[in-house]
Amino acid sequence: MVKSMTGYGRAVSEKNDNRLVVEVRTVNHRFLDLSVKLPRTLLYLEEKIKKKAKKYFMRGRVDIFIKVEGDGLTKRSLAIDWDLMDQYIKALNEAKIRYQLDGDIEVEDLLQLEEPFDIQEQEEEDDEFEQALLNTLEQALNHAFEMRKEEGKALQSDLEKHIHQMNALVTKLEERREVVIDYYRERIKQRIEEYAQEEIAAEESRVLHEVALLAEKGDISEEVTRLFSHIDQFLTTLAKGQTVGRKLDFIVQEMLRETNTIGSKSNDAKISSWVVTLKSEIEKIKEQVQNVE
Repeated sequence: MVKSMTGYGRAVSEKNDNRLVVEVRTVNHRFLDLSVKLPRTLLYLEEKIKKKAKKYFMRGRVDIFIKVEGDGLTKRSLAIDWDLMDQYIKALNEAKIRYQLDGDIEVEDLLQLEEPFDIQEQEEEDDEFEQALLNTLEQALNHAFEMRKEEGKALQSDLEKHIHQMNALVTKLEERREVVIDYYRERIKQRIEEYAQEEIAAEESRVLHEVALLAEKGDISEEVTRLFSHIDQFLTTLAKGQTVGRKLDFIVQEMLRETNTIGSKSNDAKISSWVVTLKSEIEKIKEQVQNVE
């Protein structure tokens, strides 16, 4: 079963008065592209987080958002610069004397000063908190992974539908091929008869060359055979699942190339019409394949 590259997972847990929120969002991308957004105090966990994500995803753009509501691994404390505070109070007292000011210095006055006060954050190592965070991450990753699997089921079903429609069109082309060959055979016969009215011996090489060109121009048997082969390869690869997106994309490009060749070779109205429909189906498949992991 193939997996889509579109998914979303969210998990929430509580630990030591902290609320841990982890979100995982994935979209299609040619390769695996991991991005982790987390609090500054948890940056040291980034590689562990990416390592866990790589167990779940092989391809796609993966954005992981981690939010900690609470102190997390940080302990905050108040630090006071007492020397600076002494200087402030000394300066205020001198100002009172110099300018003959009334009133006392109150605590509220000191609290208005920002410079002497500093809130310091100190990171603490907490193995239990770290494990709780990684477990929450695991839950979110698993939810996104399961969503990608469910999306993949719908994606695979849609791809199989378009491939079977494509197979029906190629079958029509194969059946029509005999009609077109008969048509070109008749044209060749008419050309030979036209040349026969002249001195055919003198123009024999030219006649044979014309016969060969007309025969080759109308023959789409090789392209039809390769298209059937590509369809079988596509279905076989699709059934394998896992990380097959890039291989499927390559097969689709080959399908489109063979279809374009058929369109350029044939002057038959029905074949031209079927080629247009066939290219439309291939484009739909190509668009869907872009989201296969």
